[in-house]
Amino acid sequence: MMKKLVIISFIVLLSAITYAQTFKAMIPLGGNAYVSKGAKITDAGLVEWFDKEAITSIYFRVSKPQVLNVSLLVRVPEGESVLRIKAGGKSFEKKISNIQFDTIAIGNIDVKTAGHVKIDIQGLKKTHSYFAEISNLLISGENGDQDLVYVKKGSSFHFGRRGPSVHLRYDIPPNIKSEVKWFYNEIKVPAKSDVIGSYYMANGFGEGYFGMQVNSPTERRILFSVWSPFVTDDPKSIPDSMKIVLLKKGPTVKTGEFGNEGSGGQSYMVFPWKIEQSYAFLLGVKPDFKNKTTEYTAYFKDPEQGKWFLIARFKRPQKATNLTNLYSFLENFATTTGNTSRMGYYQNQWIMDSVGQWYELTSAKFTADATARGNYRKDYAGGVKGNKFFMKNAGFFNEFTSMDQFFKRELMGVKPDIDFDALEKL
Repeated sequence: MMKKLVIISFIVLLSAITYAQTFKAMIPLGGNAYVSKGAKITDAGLVEWFDKEAITSIYFRVSKPQVLNVSLLVRVPEGESVLRIKAGGKSFEKKISNIQFDTIAIGNIDVKTAGHVKIDIQGLKKTHSYFAEISNLLISGENGDQDLVYVKKGSSFHFGRRGPSVHLRYDIPPNIKSEVKWFYNEIKVPAKSDVIGSYYMANGFGEGYFGMQVNSPTERRILFSVWSPFVTDDPKSIPDSMKIVLLKKGPTVKTGEFGNEGSGGQSYMVFPWKIEQSYAFLLGVKPDFKNKTTEYTAYFKDPEQGKWFLIARFKRPQKATNLTNLYSFLENFATTTGNTSRMGYYQNQWIMDSVGQWYELTSAKFTADATARGNYRKDYAGGVKGNKFFMKNAGFFNEFTSMDQFFKRELMGVKPDIDFDALEKL
């Protein structure tokens, strides 16, 4: 009897262990899929899919090699459709005819290495104007994955599809930390990294940011923004006493207000900056401690023309301060390009103190946003290449950099040569 009980207990334990090793995950297309044409990705998933050439790609990341069972939560509006699903070197064809959402088994794929997995879906035949609607990809396996990475239901699909933003937070010498009057930085974007939606922010500070963007296939901008001290996402709700005031701007610069991520004053100059070219950014500050206001002035230099451009000068109320919390970032603001990598080199950082002394900044802390910290995406990297810092994000590359590390670059020793009297006349 005792032997029988031992055997039964062993079987129960073995079953519990086996059950503990199995896992299931429901991956919403709303936060993890991309399609270039002929369909739409919404928070509900893949919809309005009419084009046979449209390929929907779904991404997630596994922490180890394993065999995965793949299914789709899918429906057709009416009639039937034939879909092709490609993953893990395999191709599957499935006929779909259910008009209510149902789980349709696709098959098993053998993931050979840890890293990102891409599953492509294409329509082959349909009897209705639309192929299908797909809300979720379902995966399961017997070898429990403790670090399965994807944008989960309940998180922001908008920010998840954009991909993680990454930052370099510069280490300022303690003796001048409260005396910074000018901040100089340079950015170079390598070939094939000028992806639409990219913001290469050079000169970030406690009250705003300044950098360059890719806004469309034909337009690029130099952007400078200052936040209002009135915390809101609606610029129209800011009281007059707390509005950012434009004092001066360049002749081709457009100005206005911005919202949604805080609110304040914004300025930008349309400028056709190029890959593989270093551009300089200079930010100055002038605090008025008597009236508790601060003026911020941004200049941009085009090395091909050898000249500086005034972007704008803004006055911010409620606080008089020198430049603080200096940082740079790389982000993607377009949800449709979060599956494409971009990278930038951030180099030759300098600050000037209140007595006109320049200091080169060579140390920075690498950090990332809530999308990365929530373990929704793991395609982010940063560090040092020689005398340059670099940052990279999006595109589902496999190598990533652990957050909150400090990096130290080599000295460049190329102090900014700036005629401040000439700048003032711009």
